[in-house]
Amino acid sequence: MPLLAHPINVAMERAPANEVFWFYTKMGITHIIPNGIDHILFVVSLCLLSNKIKTILWQASAFTVAHTITIALSMKNIIVAPGQVVEPIIALSIAFVAVENILLNELKPWRVVIVFFFGLVHGLGFASALGEVGLPRNNFYTSIIAFNIGVELGQIAVILLVFGLLIIPFGKRLNFKKQFVYPLSIMIALVAGYWTVERIIGV
Repeated sequence: MPLLAHPINVAMERAPANEVFWFYTKMGITHIIPNGIDHILFVVSLCLLSNKIKTILWQASAFTVAHTITIALSMKNIIVAPGQVVEPIIALSIAFVAVENILLNELKPWRVVIVFFFGLVHGLGFASALGEVGLPRNNFYTSIIAFNIGVELGQIAVILLVFGLLIIPFGKRLNFKKQFVYPLSIMIALVAGYWTVERIIGV
């Protein structure tokens, strides 16, 4: 494959721009819901340390900006990272945020920086999914933007679901952390830890 090349989606090259946009938007949404259980757990973890939806949306936006950057660079072959490296780090990022929820009593300013860094890594994982389908040469940036919009919509749907089912009805309880944050974060950390080992040994 030549430098700066990316897999080509021939069918989408022949499609109108609006169809291309909708195709990759839907792909971004389904990459989160229902296919992205690891990314869903990451977003759920982000919601557990703050009951302010604006704060959570800022974190989700930082995550989206970061993975938009690495998706574009990866699809241009400017950054190339093997899945054997990327996938365990993605699992570790989920475990990290879950453990942080257990150890901290309040959200710290560095969370957004950490989320941005992890977004860069997750973007490499998203790029592998795009690489399987390919991108149209005549709508390269349109398709990447559409995919990321879809991912963002999927993330927002998860956030709204967590807030609607958990944070709003129970978040102001004095024992909220003991009843919900600790058990959920422990479960997520254990699952992510299992994924990390599984992905490292390649089972």
